[in-house]
Amino acid sequence: MNGTSRSADHRPRHEQIAAELREQILSGDLAPGAQIPSTAQLVSRFDAANATIQRALRALKDEGFLDSRVGKGVYVRAAHPFVVDVAAYVPPGDGFRYDLLDIATVVPPADVVVALGLADGGEAVRRRRLMLHHGNPVEVSASYYPADLVAGTPLASPGKVPGGAPAVLASLGSPERSFTDRVSARQPTTEEVALLALPDGVPVLRQLRTVLSDNDRPVEVSVLVKGAHLYELQYQQVIPQS
Repeated sequence: MNGTSRSADHRPRHEQIAAELREQILSGDLAPGAQIPSTAQLVSRFDAANATIQRALRALKDEGFLDSRVGKGVYVRAAHPFVVDVAAYVPPGDGFRYDLLDIATVVPPADVVVALGLADGGEAVRRRRLMLHHGNPVEVSASYYPADLVAGTPLASPGKVPGGAPAVLASLGSPERSFTDRVSARQPTTEEVALLALPDGVPVLRQLRTVLSDNDRPVEVSVLVKGAHLYELQYQQVIPQS
């Protein structure tokens, strides 16, 4: 890092160093299973105190990027981040499950009100879930449905929904036809830190999904929040041939 770029970065030095190493891991320059340079080498490379290097390594260990092997050194984790196809969003692999956190009829956040086309003060049924992978929390979600549409259906009741939301919406004459996603990054709320067991300083990805039915009627809006250290978002588009 040159002097000019460092002067523009006001983060503590250990966070700057962790960011440099994190980028090397995500880019593959430090490959899965590779041993990272020794503390002495990192002290020399970053011109930093031993304690600063140790704080940077501890942050990366807490995030799951590094593993310590007693008597052998520190190694890059073997597992890659979950790669999420934003368009489809189906978590890869096995070991995933959802736990229902709560269900309630609420006045949604402002962006959900707009996306659902609700009037001011309009209500929606909210289903909040926690997704786990082999018992570890990886995503918290809140799905909102117009209250006048889903009243009296399984979506408005506790417990699992047979066939999921698509089946219920189809039975109501409002089948899912398309959706749009907006993805942003931000720092987590206190509740999100607790639910997702997030390490210090880790941001979250916030995915706002609006599902449309016939005539572009919005029938579901979901807010999906996941720890950014666990995920990579993948976009794919076919290039038209001239």
